[in-house]
Formats: sequence, C-alpha cells, structure tokens
Amino acid sequence: MSLETLPPLREVIATHGLAARKSLGQNFLLDLNLTGKIARQAGDLSGHDVLEIGPGPGGLTRALLAEGARKVVAIEADPRCLPALAEIGEAAPERLTVLSGDALKLDPLAHLQSPIKVVANLPYNVGTELLVRWLTPSTWPPFWDSLTLMFQKEVAERIVAQPGSKAYGRLAVLSQFRSDPHICFELSPQAFSPPPKVTSAVVHIKALSAPRFNAEPKLLSEVVARAFNQRRKMLRASLKGIVPEVQPVLESVGIDPQRRAETVSLEEFCRLSEAIREARA
Repeated sequence: MSLETLPPLREVIATHGLAARKSLGQNFLLDLNLTGKIARQAGDLSGHDVLEIGPGPGGLTRALLAEGARKVVAIEADPRCLPALAEIGEAAPERLTVLSGDALKLDPLAHLQSPIKVVANLPYNVGTELLVRWLTPSTWPPFWDSLTLMFQKEVAERIVAQPGSKAYGRLAVLSQFRSDPHICFELSPQAFSPPPKVTSAVVHIKALSAPRFNAEPKLLSEVVARAFNQRRKMLRASLKGIVPEVQPVLESVGIDPQRRAETVSLEEFCRLSEAIREARA
C-alpha cells in the first residue's frame, strides 16, 4: 500500500466508525485538495519534522507526508482514529509516529528532530491554549520554525488584528511580539463533516529570530493580560496596582493614562512593560 492507494476519507470514516464527536472539538476535513493546500502553506517540508495535533482520520497527515515531510508526529486524543492512522503509517514506513493522548499534556519533543514545523487543523476546544503555549516558551527561538494552523475565522482575525480594531487584544500582541502571522485563506463550513457553525481560516505564523521590540516576555504578557481583561476601562484603572503609581509610569513613555488597551500598539506595550520593570526594580 502507498499513500496514493489509500481509500477515500469517507470510506475510512465509515469503515472505522469515526462519527465526529463534539466533545472532542472534531470537524473532519475530507477534501484532499484542501488538505494538500493547507500543507503547502507551511512551505517546503522536505528536511523538516512536522508536529500535527488532532489528525482524526488522517486527511492532513496524508498531505503532509505527500508534500515531503521527513517525519510527521501526530497527537490524537480519540483512540477510535488510531487504526486509520496506522494504515497511513504502513503506507509511509518509518515516517509517521502517532502519540495517543491529550496534546495539552503530552510532550512530543522527544520524538521530533529540528528543524520542526507545526501544521494542524486544531480541535476548536484546545486551539487557542496551544497557540499561547507555543508563543510563550521559556526560551526563544522556540522549537518550531513556523506554525500553520486552522482556527475559527474569529480567532484567526484576533491573531493578526491591529490596534483600534475590535479584534485587537492579547492574542494579537503575543502573536506579533516574536512572530509574523498572516491569514492564508478561509474555509466554508461546508468543507467539513459535520459542518461547524462558523467559517474557518488557516493562519501561517513564522517565528522571528528575536522580538520586534525590547521587553521581558513574562512581564509583557502580564501587562497585556491586565490591560485587556478590562478593555473598556482607561489604562490608569485597568493597570491599577501593577506598580504603586501607574499614572506617572504611563506618562513617562508617552501614553495618555486615559487611553484604552485596544488603542495601544505593540511597540507602546513593550515600552510600557520595560518602564514597569524599571519601576518595580
């Protein structure tokens, strides 16, 4: 058996009884032309290991292997999918490792060799949490060169949002601080089985070698979280208590204390974070 002779995904789903489960955030993408398009957004996969989360019946897994990934490590929480994935492994000997379990609890790095790309149709219920973890590691550069991920369109727009827009928030700041994100394309609900209630979008995020602006990452994350947790409040109120007197700190970096978080640029948040670090010291 080869990748080209594997049965259609609808047949695989029927054979293995893989009705999508809402509790696992499953919406299967069955069009192999679309899974191939997603894999190609990650760029040249030859010479790269690829981490995939939530492969399900393996449509994207097949595409990643067909596009030349050196190895795919797939984490799957649904044991019903393992026999279908095993068939793909037989068609691509020694190039697929499947880890059974929760992607939030498993560490796949022992099974991966650099350079590494992450490509996944993320389950809706864990997508944002995984992204934040990948964007906020303890050291930088991270283990990954790039992330090519499918999200609900609303989440994708939050990742690339600019100041002044309703979508702009903590996710935009964290994404753009040390990486370069852009939306590749959208997918209609009808592309999935079962169709979700929302449009989806594929986002490509390339890691930068260093942050765009100088800031201590953990403190920046704290400042941004506080500012956006009460986004309708003025900064002097939402950041109250982060230092004994926050208003003079804001003024020292040229930020009007009456502004709201959604108007503050990434560069300004970084300057503010550094001023807060100095005030605490």
